[in-house]
Amino acid sequence: MARIRRLNIFTGISASLRFGLFWLIVFLQLPVIVLLPRGRFSVAYMRVFMWFLVFLTGIRIRVHGTLSRHRPLLVVTNHISLFEIATYPIAFGGSFVAKKEIESWPLVGWVARKFGVIFVDRRPSHAADALKMVQETVTKVKYPMFLFPEGTTTNGAYVKAFKSSLFNFVENSDVMVQPMAMRYTFRDGTPISDADLAEHFAYFNNKDMECGPYCSRERSAFAQIFHVMLVGGFNVEINVLPIPDLRGMDRKQIATTLHEIVSQKYTELKQGN
Repeated sequence: MARIRRLNIFTGISASLRFGLFWLIVFLQLPVIVLLPRGRFSVAYMRVFMWFLVFLTGIRIRVHGTLSRHRPLLVVTNHISLFEIATYPIAFGGSFVAKKEIESWPLVGWVARKFGVIFVDRRPSHAADALKMVQETVTKVKYPMFLFPEGTTTNGAYVKAFKSSLFNFVENSDVMVQPMAMRYTFRDGTPISDADLAEHFAYFNNKDMECGPYCSRERSAFAQIFHVMLVGGFNVEINVLPIPDLRGMDRKQIATTLHEIVSQKYTELKQGN
């Protein structure tokens, strides 16, 4: 049975070298990102940029199912860690709807803006403007936009309820919504326990959610990347699900329906192993 890689001086040196190489590659790519016009070219380049992170971190991506070619397309999925930001562009192309706080992160916020990420201010007083921006972008671009309707990352033990306010612009529109259920496994395909998932692979703030017995150590985003390099990486198993008929539903019904689909599939995947 697979387990967390034993940490010693050799794994530490290996992870340190890969982490240093990751930063070197990031800075070497910055001039390219500066010169790229913001739009479909910079969004397409995100695949190249993120590939280095995934490769050096030891992440493998497995996709089951086919993403719709319909546009505009909004893809909704569960969210365990920051690594979905890297793996989805590699697997499918496209960009993201993300929380406003990320925009202020050093370097990360600037790169994300260049890669077409829409930042949503979740404060009620800014909701209308934020949703208008999302609607205008999703209906205009020729690539899929990914949304994490839980509103935050989780410990991977379950799928949080979806925030219905994020689906205001989907009501009575031609935006097609496709759900996906994503899980992490060890690199040999064996399951990761909820305890190990929360401790080593998930990335979340214990203060932001009821994590129960499976809380994590508090790490920064880059400390989490280094930690996953230390423990040997993992698989991201992405299951693309059929498109549900959401016609005639209001935002709350849409959120509930999509949550049931994603949560049920995620539970099946966890129990299947």
